[in-house]
Amino acid sequence: MALNGTWKIEKNVNYEEFMEAMGVNMMKRKLGAHDNLKLTIQQDGNKFTVKESSNFRTIDIEFTLGVDFEYSLADGTELTGSWNLEGNKLVGKFTRKDNGKLLTAYREIVGDELVQTYIYEGVEAKRFFKRT
Repeated sequence: MALNGTWKIEKNVNYEEFMEAMGVNMMKRKLGAHDNLKLTIQQDGNKFTVKESSNFRTIDIEFTLGVDFEYSLADGTELTGSWNLEGNKLVGKFTRKDNGKLLTAYREIVGDELVQTYIYEGVEAKRFFKRT
């Protein structure tokens, strides 16, 4: 799949506002906006392995399309949900364990960039990554 490879964050759009809607405190929002995130994505059929490396943590995530799994955001927010493939776009639907609210995430290739979109409580943010 076109998502395979290593991707480094290039820019954010509305990311601090998104983190604020998620309840992330101001200090963590400022740090999170400059996290130097790098994603390494590998797909094998319906199984994905994603390595997230940032200034704050490195974590390996394995998931199968359509199968719920648990995940913690860098700020400690715990989620449960799954990723599905819709066309050439990965669509994630995750429920926060603390308040039951939905976080939707999309990963897709647009031109030569990986665009990751988050939507929470009506606030949308985008993060743009370049292949390394």
